[in-house]
Amino acid sequence: MTSTYTAAHTYTRTHTATFLTGAVMGAVSDILARLGIDTNRLYSNWARDESAIKAWIEEGSLKQVVLECLSPAGKLVTAFEFDVAYTTGSGAEFRASQARMARFHNKIASVPAGTTYRLVCTFNGWHSNQPGWSTTQRSSTAGLSSISFGTLGRAPDATASMRYLR
Repeated sequence: MTSTYTAAHTYTRTHTATFLTGAVMGAVSDILARLGIDTNRLYSNWARDESAIKAWIEEGSLKQVVLECLSPAGKLVTAFEFDVAYTTGSGAEFRASQARMARFHNKIASVPAGTTYRLVCTFNGWHSNQPGWSTTQRSSTAGLSSISFGTLGRAPDATASMRYLR
């Protein structure tokens, strides 16, 4: 009698969601620090926001995370859009563009003292409810120009790209 052995490798979107969430949240943190915007709220809500974004990527519902920077008067000064695109069968590649992000920092304009921020997410349709997140409207980007960063992170089944609006 001959023995036969088989092995199976099962990949879930969980790994991709964890990786891309880290890339997006890390970029948000870097951008806020570069702009001199207080990050205390970001870090105090980090686990909650990271968990929500990861869950939405896992379920395939997250379309975009938007970092809106608002002047003390509440007017949109600049925004950063992180688009999430879903693919199938894209292989087992995990890649982040940290060096390109470091070079991109030179293109980011300064913001007025007292600028605050908010994170807004958009979706491809149905999405699960997540603690600490509620329905809102994005600020108007009329009059802002756009610079594409390109791919921020690429992983099996999804990619995240970034665009800067100023």
